[in-house]
Amino acid sequence: MITLALAGKPNCGKSTFFKAATLANVEIANYPFTTIDANHGVAYVRTPCVCRELGTTCGVCKDGVRFIPIGLIDVAGLVPEAHKGRGLGNQFLDHLRQADAILHILDASGSTDVEGNPVGAGSHNPDGDIEFLEYEMSMWLYGILEKHWSKIQRSSQGKTSSMVLSIAELIAGLGITLEQVKAVELESGLDMTRAQEPDLVRFCRRLLSVAKPMMLVGNRVDEAPDALVEGLRNKGIHFATSAGELALRNAASAGIIRYLPGDPSFSVLKPETLNPAQKAGLQRIAAVMGKFGGTGVQEALNHAIFSLLDLMVVYPVEDEHKYSDSQGRVLPDAFLMKKGSTPRDLAFRVHTEIGEGFLFAVDARTKMRVKDTHQLKDRDIIKIISTRR
Repeated sequence: MITLALAGKPNCGKSTFFKAATLANVEIANYPFTTIDANHGVAYVRTPCVCRELGTTCGVCKDGVRFIPIGLIDVAGLVPEAHKGRGLGNQFLDHLRQADAILHILDASGSTDVEGNPVGAGSHNPDGDIEFLEYEMSMWLYGILEKHWSKIQRSSQGKTSSMVLSIAELIAGLGITLEQVKAVELESGLDMTRAQEPDLVRFCRRLLSVAKPMMLVGNRVDEAPDALVEGLRNKGIHFATSAGELALRNAASAGIIRYLPGDPSFSVLKPETLNPAQKAGLQRIAAVMGKFGGTGVQEALNHAIFSLLDLMVVYPVEDEHKYSDSQGRVLPDAFLMKKGSTPRDLAFRVHTEIGEGFLFAVDARTKMRVKDTHQLKDRDIIKIISTRR
């Protein structure tokens, strides 16, 4: 499963974002280090289901909207120099190894200082929080590399290719591939046999940006002064009110409003059940959504999956005429695949044995046979023909 991690300083709203995205029961409090151990949950990305354009009903989507599960990790807060053991230490950086991409959650309201202590809205400029996470991650990776650098140098016998291979083997457990290490080494033009600390730190930073791409999410935008919002807007930050999203999801679960995650607005179904405070709260959320086009939580997840990681949605079926599986269920599965993936890649995603026995595939829309080298497109519906079932 594709996994995203929520990272940032303590008390920036990561746990509220996590709870809003997963509806998991996690502790939320206004003090640093509420999260001690990482929380793991399942969130969803939103995409239009293909059933509507096919003129059929899948029974999986909601009003034509398909929600596809992804993993979400709420990592404990990090403070400057965490890689040296400050705060809760750098062991929590290890949780990031499981992530395919990282959402750096910022406190856009400026109500907490660099270490997550409450200071009042607008008192802290979030600009200072942007840089430190990339730096901490880079120094964390550099620390791993530096610890083994002498051994890598000795075993490589002065060959850059051997050093690259040794580096890839050392950090394979971090979810970083040999191909990524090779690509960054080639791009940097760095002579690994003569690399010094500044060179290796830059190398680590670039490698992490490739292997663990990151996006900035300005949380608590509903509490943020306009001046801070405008300053952050110029930095390409995605804004969110995770508290607003959580309130809407709870209200929708209670049948009070009609709302799907990612909708730009909501409608009240039972206004008579609301007290004045609840009505005022929903009005405030509606005002923020009108200003930013939604609460921003679902939009952040979608941007990370479809833009940052460049993934697409592919639907595997067993009956290309009914778009169903062997039990007659229409479009029961939707897989997130890397753009450029082939039918053979999809076959392995369905099941290893099906991939091993792959023969060819059929495009269910055209009913035409496609080769294993054919590049799949977003929203493709594919039948796999394999010697194994």
